[in-house]
Amino acid sequence: MIKLTLRQLEILEAVDRCGSFSRASAELHLYQPAVSMQIKQLESSLEMPLFEHFGKRIALTEAGKETLHTGQAIGRELANLEQALANLRGLHGGTLTVSAASTASMFVARLMAHFRALHPDVHLSLNVVNRETLLQHLTGNNVDLALMGQPPDGLGLTALPFMDNPLVVIAASSHQLATTHKIPLTRLLEEPLVGREQGSGTRGALEKFLAEHGLTFEAAMEMNKNEAIKQAVEAGLGIGVVSLHTVQAELASGQLCVLDVEGFPLKRYWYLVQRDGKRLSPAAQAFAKFVLREAARLAA
Repeated sequence: MIKLTLRQLEILEAVDRCGSFSRASAELHLYQPAVSMQIKQLESSLEMPLFEHFGKRIALTEAGKETLHTGQAIGRELANLEQALANLRGLHGGTLTVSAASTASMFVARLMAHFRALHPDVHLSLNVVNRETLLQHLTGNNVDLALMGQPPDGLGLTALPFMDNPLVVIAASSHQLATTHKIPLTRLLEEPLVGREQGSGTRGALEKFLAEHGLTFEAAMEMNKNEAIKQAVEAGLGIGVVSLHTVQAELASGQLCVLDVEGFPLKRYWYLVQRDGKRLSPAAQAFAKFVLREAARLAA
């Protein structure tokens, strides 16, 4: 293994350009013995002479020329690295990988679009997955950041709330309870419930809420996508509990309605999540600041 330093390559280039050790030492503001010592150490590492002496003149040997060319190539690559890092600091490049819970898909795409408009040179990758897969992405260090409901404790994750995520009970606009006020929970549970699958954040929040009131439920149907729940509810197959952010279009069009149920909406939050101690790239840092600052406004 060849051992050399960037300083030795710099001195080699200066000696060749100046044509003498004395002029190179003056240019580098070094004593001549220090320059000679660095060249000798480099020759010792390479086990070949780098200069030939012709009286008072010196010239590179073939080994010296090869070493000089390599040093110049290294210099160019370091310059490229410096530029690349400068570009990353200025967000003129880089990559950003984000995973989002499927319940957040309606507004996450809008967030990504606005961020891309601000930083068009950043390469974006978005994964919309269920909660279990999202947690695997985080613990496996496969993503920079995640947008989700509150993550469980004990997984080594840091979570910052950035927006309200109220859970509401939805029904078809023609449902018999659509115009009823302050519907008791016991009455609600008489209706067939189209619910999310076991392990989802929405399902867990609903089960916890009902347990606090001494109640349990059994889903009439289980689905792993909010779109499927909305379609089933609209078709009259039952009621559903979803994030308010996922039904804005259906509420506006009158396809669905929010039932006035005691204890609802359930107060929850969206969280920006990363692994503890993860060093975020400039692009990821910029996206995190953007989400904390702009998400609530854009979602509204």
